[in-house]
Amino acid sequence: YGMPLVSPGIILIASVNSIGSVFQLTYIIIFITYAEKANKVKMLGLLVGVFGTFGIILYMSMIIYDPHVRQMLVGYLSSASLVSMFASPLFIINLVIRTKSVEYMPFYLSLSTFLMSLSFFAFGILKHDAFIYVPNGIGTVLGLAQLALYTYYSRFPQEKSRQPPLLPSSTA
Repeated sequence: YGMPLVSPGIILIASVNSIGSVFQLTYIIIFITYAEKANKVKMLGLLVGVFGTFGIILYMSMIIYDPHVRQMLVGYLSSASLVSMFASPLFIINLVIRTKSVEYMPFYLSLSTFLMSLSFFAFGILKHDAFIYVPNGIGTVLGLAQLALYTYYSRFPQEKSRQPPLLPSSTA
């Protein structure tokens, strides 16, 4: 969404997202390097899927000649993707409430998500860009909810669980 071809004047979004993408790709490469073979294949498949989806979106946005329509399409897709990213850590809430433990909810991830979404929410307000401030406003609220949950449940005594938080997806 922040690419000059889609949204002129907000190159900051593209530069921040590019840096974040490099960090994420580095993490994925390190994970794949040291993962077991089954996880390597699974992660490589997901990575190909992500790059394929990005390529399709890039191609579709390039064939749209009307800049307003292009910006709307990519803006809605980016907003949906961002909201799903902010909401994904909330799936662990049931486990936190059930176990009264924040063992599987990393504080610094919740804090950094909250601070990042808050700063981009403010940036979106300053730029009068709903595709920036709406999803980041939602992210700010969700991040605050995670921090509140962490604060509340971190008061309980923490026992280190020997069980994984979720069952493995591959059962044969």
